Amino acid sequence: MNRTTVTFTGAEGNALIADQVGENGRPVLLLHGGGQTRHSWDAAAERIAALGHVVYCMDQRGHGESEWVPSGNYNFHDFGKDLVEVSRQIKERNGARPVLVGASLGGLAGILSEGTFEPGVLFALVLVDITPRMDMGGVQKIVGFMAKKLEDGFGSVEEAADAIASYIPNRTRPKNLSGLSKNLRLHDDGRYRWHWDPKFIKGSKRVNPDDRQLVQDELVAAAAKLKLPVLLVRGRNSELVSQEYVDEFLQLVPHAKFVDIKDAGHMVAGDKNDVFAEAVETFLTDLFANV
Repeated sequence: MNRTTVTFTGAEGNALIADQVGENGRPVLLLHGGGQTRHSWDAAAERIAALGHVVYCMDQRGHGESEWVPSGNYNFHDFGKDLVEVSRQIKERNGARPVLVGASLGGLAGILSEGTFEPGVLFALVLVDITPRMDMGGVQKIVGFMAKKLEDGFGSVEEAADAIASYIPNRTRPKNLSGLSKNLRLHDDGRYRWHWDPKFIKGSKRVNPDDRQLVQDELVAAAAKLKLPVLLVRGRNSELVSQEYVDEFLQLVPHAKFVDIKDAGHMVAGDKNDVFAEAVETFLTDLFANV
């Protein structure tokens, strides 16, 4: 499938780098979770494009090849505002509003952009293992892992792979580490560090604020305003999304569809990519069947 690199502009004039897969059809925007890059969607993008969509996999602000914002603005609002701007630009390029498939942080950006900042900017929303309320123990575990080697980095890509294997022992350690290498930067001191701005985790305007309850209440209020088609995909072994939080979300958004993926955790697409892709494909096929 033809793949090209395009640049969008975020809410602060920040450059946002994306891969475009396919050339014609209704647009689908894939947004990764915190600490990931656009390459986490490589396999899913190919499958979605094969359905007849033009797919954009974008590095969010401060991640991958996208710009590290000088302001250090990395709270949930900032990612949501970027999404509003990018969605407008996609509509200008393709003549239609995008469907957002957002994992974790990407999904929260979708809830805020559609429920708070600009209702109607998206055509539909797929939330990948994220709801307005999250298990704080799971959040702290993820943030702790991300912060552990933030400054020291790793001596090699293999060392980084070992760290991930220790953190996610149930996932098979890949033999080919080329995908992991896209999430790392080799610095002048010979150490590999994660491919995202340290201010994302440790800055004064970081994504993991002190007043988490206030943030979750705001997300709940935004979710209750969602009117567009919604699909929630959860990993049944999720560290963040319990069945209680799923039930609450389905009460807030009663028209939403829900798929629970067995033997998958928070990293649903990485744990069970084929099952995840099939769920998204079915949703998109049904969504556009009568359009």
